[in-house]
Amino acid sequence: MEQSTSSRIPIQDVQFKPTEDIIDMEQREGVKAIRAFLRGKTAYDVLPVSFRLLVLDTSLLVRKSLNILIQNGIVSAPLWNSRTSKFAGLLTSSDYINVIQYYYQYPEKMDKIDQFTLDGLRDVERAIGLQPLETISVHPFKQLYDACLKMVASKGRRIPLIDYEEEHKREIVLSVLTQYRILKFVAQNCKETRMLRKPLKDLNIGVYNNLATATMDTPVIDVIHLLASKGVSSIPILDNDGVLQNIYESIDVLTLIKGGIYNDLELTVGEALMRRSEEFEGVYTCTDQDRLDTVMDTIRRSRLHRLIIVDTDGKLQGIVTLGDILQYLLLGDSAGDESTTISGTGSKESVNNDGDST
Repeated sequence: MEQSTSSRIPIQDVQFKPTEDIIDMEQREGVKAIRAFLRGKTAYDVLPVSFRLLVLDTSLLVRKSLNILIQNGIVSAPLWNSRTSKFAGLLTSSDYINVIQYYYQYPEKMDKIDQFTLDGLRDVERAIGLQPLETISVHPFKQLYDACLKMVASKGRRIPLIDYEEEHKREIVLSVLTQYRILKFVAQNCKETRMLRKPLKDLNIGVYNNLATATMDTPVIDVIHLLASKGVSSIPILDNDGVLQNIYESIDVLTLIKGGIYNDLELTVGEALMRRSEEFEGVYTCTDQDRLDTVMDTIRRSRLHRLIIVDTDGKLQGIVTLGDILQYLLLGDSAGDESTTISGTGSKESVNNDGDST
């Protein structure tokens, strides 16, 4: 009997490649499952077992509030009006940028900057032509899905959890939810994120045109003007060939003006970045071919606020923020569940204009 010379292909060499239809179907089912997960949780569920919360009184001097944020390693804090016993909004890096813009427009008032208090921040916004942001909040036991919708509609990165004490008839600031904390909660607890296998280029999220950029030689004050005028929280720093070198974030401004020193704003970006905190998480980049499941896994493992899209040569292509991803999970892709609409949303980096999340 002759021995057969045929051989089987090893099982490990057979790779099943899902069709585009299967990927689309799994993507829709994954998004639907994530929305069901968000509807089954409350805002309170996202909070860690232990955490600290720093609340600042609106009578505090702006200069002192900045030092407090830096000393405690945080970039935002809820504001409390002790006269009315009510929550008075969130203090973020954008507020300090607004103050810089104000004194840049009205240099004759610079000598009064040390007397400026937090309760005057809304007046600053009006003076420089900005519409004061709505002071939003949500109850801790509100459905997490609804809390996320409210956050997206407000065009902010965070939303305070406010309870109400019936006995003393006053509000209680419990904590603050950020986009990062919510997405990490989803990535850690919702296995359906593994079904999100579509590449970023197919999701219609992020901004790819008319991006504000700077170079290492750009004066910091010019970058601050860009942050304010474009309503964004970061500016990509490029070389002469358009290759990404770094980013300058709104929170980087805090390091330069700590102690009330505003002369350092004439430094170049390159000089300013030398003073950046050692705790800077780095710049996260990807291509438009990277899949959303990979992005969610990165969020699960690392602290990031945005993804800078580059091509194979490292040249800037676009920016995808956590707000873009959250908005997609809430509203993007036809997932077959009930329709939800939000007014005032938009897929651009400027929807996240209140500094970086904690």
